[in-house]
Amino acid sequence: MRTWAFTFLVAASIAGPLPLLAQESSPIPSIPKATSVEPPTTSTVMRTNSMTVLDDKKKLGSNDYVSFRVVEDRDNESQHLRVNDSGELEVPYVGLVQAAGRSCKELAYSVKAALEREYYYHATVIIAVDHISEKSRGKVYVYGNVKGQGPQEIPADESYTVSKAIIRAGGFGDFADKKKIKLTRKTGETVIVNLKRVIEEGRTDEDVVVRPDDQIYVPQKLVNF
Repeated sequence: MRTWAFTFLVAASIAGPLPLLAQESSPIPSIPKATSVEPPTTSTVMRTNSMTVLDDKKKLGSNDYVSFRVVEDRDNESQHLRVNDSGELEVPYVGLVQAAGRSCKELAYSVKAALEREYYYHATVIIAVDHISEKSRGKVYVYGNVKGQGPQEIPADESYTVSKAIIRAGGFGDFADKKKIKLTRKTGETVIVNLKRVIEEGRTDEDVVVRPDDQIYVPQKLVNF
């Protein structure tokens, strides 16, 4: 008799609970997961307690929305924040922080440092993109020894670098000096980019991310006679 009862219980556990019991334990139907309004990537990141997994590629811009959370907070709930038209994010306890042109990871570490100066002994800041604005990030201007000179729109959904801008310009001209690409910011700051190293040696860390109104000049090689 005991053997028969044991066999019945095992079979019942494999088959699952009887319909009547399921109705009694769950009288209200659950909401399908498909109705979730948060992208899976964002919700996954916001559940983490590690800053090392934050995105360090995509650069934020005006009208982007992000989720923000400090792990050590008592309520530990995320807040939804918008990057304003000036490219700044108003962060609780910190105030306005420059966000445009920074990745979520860069921004998180900047906010972490500010919080630890005033409010926290240790702060773990989690920031993830909720929504990327479809508005243009602005324009960059490519000229010199490239096949197609002129202005370019900065894409809203990717990290746009000097090499990408030159590729969109049709690539280098026949006599381009790939070692001395000159990037000039609207502030007057200039940066020399060695794209030969980027392309041939894989030094992607030297491929500078462009900002609105940057000018990229590709010089011609000096020919010695």
